[in-house]
Amino acid sequence: MAQSPLRIGFNLAYLVEDSGGSGRYARELIPSLLAAEPGIEITAWVGSTAPADLMAQPWAEEVRWVRLPVPGVGTPWHLWYELVAIGLAARRRRLDLVHGLAYLVPLVHPGVASVVTILDVIWLHHPEAAGKRFRAVMRTLTPLMGRTSDRVIAISEAARDDIAATLRLDPNKFDVTPLGVLPPAGADGRADSEQVRERLGLGPEPIVLCVAAKRAHKNLDGLIRAFALLPDPPAQLVLPGSPNEYERELRALAQSSGVWDRVHFPGWISEADLEDLFSAASCFVLPTFQEGFGLPVLEAMARGLPVACSDIPVLTELVGDAALLFDPHDPSSIAQAIARITHDRALASALVGRGSERCRLFTWERTARTTLASYRRALDRG
Repeated sequence: MAQSPLRIGFNLAYLVEDSGGSGRYARELIPSLLAAEPGIEITAWVGSTAPADLMAQPWAEEVRWVRLPVPGVGTPWHLWYELVAIGLAARRRRLDLVHGLAYLVPLVHPGVASVVTILDVIWLHHPEAAGKRFRAVMRTLTPLMGRTSDRVIAISEAARDDIAATLRLDPNKFDVTPLGVLPPAGADGRADSEQVRERLGLGPEPIVLCVAAKRAHKNLDGLIRAFALLPDPPAQLVLPGSPNEYERELRALAQSSGVWDRVHFPGWISEADLEDLFSAASCFVLPTFQEGFGLPVLEAMARGLPVACSDIPVLTELVGDAALLFDPHDPSSIAQAIARITHDRALASALVGRGSERCRLFTWERTARTTLASYRRALDRG
């Protein structure tokens, strides 16, 4: 028996220009849902700080957009809309279900099912990863979201296990919907290598790339310490991302470690520059202590880069045998991995091949279909 197309509402109030992985999640999940289930109706609530290009996306005309009169971050005023107003509006619009893609979904949603994605609880394990206000609010709201929502989505099995144990939630209430990865926009971006080096002020040496938010749990300081252990490496370390206090600490560490001239901080860069930077890089390294998924690792693999990353459950789940693993707590282990991946061409080539195969397992179509299955479980529960 054919199932009727769903009417879904999304809380996207959190979206800003630099939303990182949670922004990518929204931008890829919505068009994938539209493709996976013809006839699905999607309403999306966004804040006044939503990215300017969001509604210019090719799929945007198929979405009913509602702009909230408050910013999605920076003030507490958005919480009333996210916890109450969106749920009441979903009822008036006769939606089947409302989904919060980043921790928050309405607590008040009469007659409407609810699903919440809890991306991770890194901010509980590593308090320095988030501000005091965020931690204070989310310490109360996140477990409440998990208990009151009809279903909870995690984006990896490791994240599910950690979230359920940390917040004392029933693991049977969770659905795991791994994220996907897209191939690079161009067939071969390497022709832009010299241009992106010039634009970002990089030298001609091989690039060791790490794309990660400037937060302490990403362990970029450990990466700089590891880079300093390499015997005069004929390479440069590139750390793009919005500057903050942690970056100032990283700059001071690079200076004191004697690698200031080989570590670059180009700041926040556009999607086009990021694609060119991936193409120009020789390898990708992620020394993080904890992740909800680890999407940049998958993006690097999809772009033909050999990857070295932390030997932690969420990343081993993601990469299988397609990356060189190291102990993120040991700078010498990180350094050894960088040396191997940059000097052993046979190893690098093997990792590139395995990475390409690994990426075939992670598609946004799969994310959409597992998400739709979660929606229907939520509706059955109701």
